[in-house]
Amino acid sequence: MATAAQCSSWYYTSPTLPLHRRHGLLRRQPPQAAQRGQWPRLQVAAAAAGGARAEDSIKAATDAEFFQPSDTRPIMLFDGVCNLCNGGVRFVREHDPNRSIRYMPLQSESGRKLLQRSGRSPDDISSVVLVEKDRSYIKSEAVLRIMEYLNLPFPQLAIFLKFVPLFLRDFAYDNVANNRYIVFGRSEMEACEIL
Repeated sequence: MATAAQCSSWYYTSPTLPLHRRHGLLRRQPPQAAQRGQWPRLQVAAAAAGGARAEDSIKAATDAEFFQPSDTRPIMLFDGVCNLCNGGVRFVREHDPNRSIRYMPLQSESGRKLLQRSGRSPDDISSVVLVEKDRSYIKSEAVLRIMEYLNLPFPQLAIFLKFVPLFLRDFAYDNVANNRYIVFGRSEMEACEIL
């Protein structure tokens, strides 16, 4: 007669099985997927594969629409009704003589698609996002990456600011972003005039 310890090492035992089955009095082979706790891992792997496929299809669709061989410049997504964000876009345009960055408001249909591509909710307008063909940046990382595209001295300043830990940079960014309407106000128009 097998003991409970012997059965649990060979068979999947469930607390909902009748007592005589849990203690191995009846040797009944469970389904292969449930042996040794493999079932949850299979479900997680299948869910991850499904999510990866959806992510790949979104990326492929947005690549075809926004990153064609003739124009692979990164896209800066900004809050189109925020006065601070609109001022930031003007500042970037003035210090980017090569026009190496494109601009789209987060509220636009294109902005919503690019937010999804970046793994964010399409309704999330809480942060500036820089979308490059192979990667997306948010919050303080987006600001520093944008600075790398501008004239001197901004690329050097970005290198210096990277020494500040990310959690501190994002903390400062979040404080400004959460109070941007209170301090800088909202634009009366639905989107910035720089489009």
